[in-house]
Order: sequence, then C-alpha cells, then structure tokens
Amino acid sequence: MIPAFALGLCDDAAVFPPGLAPLTEAVPAHRHHRAAPYAQLVGPLILPATALDDLYRLLTADDPLDLSVTAPGGPCEAAKALAAAADLPVDLRGLEVAVPSGMQPDEFFRVLGRVDVPLYVEVPRDDRRTAMIAAIAARGHRAKFRTGGVKANLYPSPDELAGAITAVVNAGVPFKATAGLHHPVRNTDPKTGFHQHGFLNLLLATDAALDGRPLTDLAAILADRDARSVASRVARLGERRTVAARACFLSFGTCSITDPLTELADLGLLASALQETSR
Repeated sequence: MIPAFALGLCDDAAVFPPGLAPLTEAVPAHRHHRAAPYAQLVGPLILPATALDDLYRLLTADDPLDLSVTAPGGPCEAAKALAAAADLPVDLRGLEVAVPSGMQPDEFFRVLGRVDVPLYVEVPRDDRRTAMIAAIAARGHRAKFRTGGVKANLYPSPDELAGAITAVVNAGVPFKATAGLHHPVRNTDPKTGFHQHGFLNLLLATDAALDGRPLTDLAAILADRDARSVASRVARLGERRTVAARACFLSFGTCSITDPLTELADLGLLASALQETSR
C-alpha cells in the first residue's frame, strides 16, 4: 500500500535528462509502472511538445495514455501542443508552460488563450515572480518550480525556494517541482558537485509554510541532509497535515520511477515488497 504522502507524487519524466529514455522505451515502461503494485505513486508520463508528432504510432485508441505536456517555448508552443494532443488517444492530465524572458503575466495569458486541462505555469526566477503567482491564483491555475537542471545556476538556494513555496502557499496556488530532485533528501551529487534538493524536504517545507512558519525555518528544512530525521518527520505528519501538504505540493518530475521507490523503502517509508516488485 502506498502511504498518503506518496500518492501520485512521482511524475514519469523518463525522456528528460539525465535519463533521456527514447520515446519507444518510455511509453511501454510507463504503462508497466501504471499496472504495477506501486501504480498509485506514479503520475502521468511527461513529454515535451516536440515529442507529440512521434507519439501517435505508439498508441492505441482502446488504451489512452495518461500524459502531461511541457511547452518550454512558451504559450504559442503550448497552444499548438493542445491542438496536436486533441488528435491523439491520450488522457491529457496537464499542460506545463514556461514564461518567455521578459513576458508579463497579462501578455502570457492573453497569448495562451483558453486551456481546458490543468495548467502549470513555470514561475520565473526573477522580479516577475510575485505578479505571476498572483495572476495564476486569480485564474485558478497551478505553479511549477524548476528545482535543478544540468547547470549549477538552475538550482535555487534553500532561501530562494523557501520564498517561492511560501508565496504559493499564501496565495492558495498548488505547485509541482521539476528537475534536480533525484533523491528524497538534500544531497550533493558526487559527479557534478551540485547541491540537490530532496523531495521529502519540499514536502516538509510545504507543511511548515501551511503552519505559518518563517522563511528561515523553511530554508533550514530544505537544507537538512539528515535522511533519517527527515524521513521520521514525514512519517509523523499525520493524515490531516499530509493531505493538506500534498494538496499544495502536487508532484515532482523524476526520470526514474524505481529510484524513489527504492530509496523510500530504504528509509522505511514504503513496504519492501513494493521495492522488490519495481526491480
């Protein structure tokens, strides 16, 4: 059984770095995950808009693929992706759109037009953040935070991420995270030297923001590298706080579904039987 804190937590971003799985492998692998005993942990398959043209030959009308589409090029690319997805046998669970450099909220939403699926707006890491979060909240959409990538400067500091989490929680905007969350707890990647955020740290920081705790507390939670302590605090959240935190922190993208399973089992947060079925 998947515990409440992990339900739908891991979006399947297998085709993105560092996994870079070919589409022909990612689609059947995702179907395997969605049929596995740990399926409740798995969110939709995340694909870039550019992959949609090659997707149709891997699908069948009687078995729609649960899918979320990213549009890093901005609202024009997103509008085209929506039209392309409408012709495919998919269950479109989300549209994730980046905000082009210099584009303000009013222009962004005007160009994007009407969206009838859950919309995740990738919040810019600059002085547009406050206005963009307010615009997202006013329209009932969702936020997306980039928490890492292939360069060190793509990783926000604990202080920056604490501010972003507090801002969306205070605005009543649910969010997801993407990139760099390769492990449950904050760590330093031995190959790159990048300081990576932990997805359990994000969960606890969201809970702290809901409790009205100051930014310094959230930053300290995000910076905590004590895996056993972090896991113990997640286990002690209780049902009410867990449900509330997950209503805000919706999911994160991971290029491996099995790695989070293994590490959560090693921390005692998932049954070892689920870990074994993922191998």
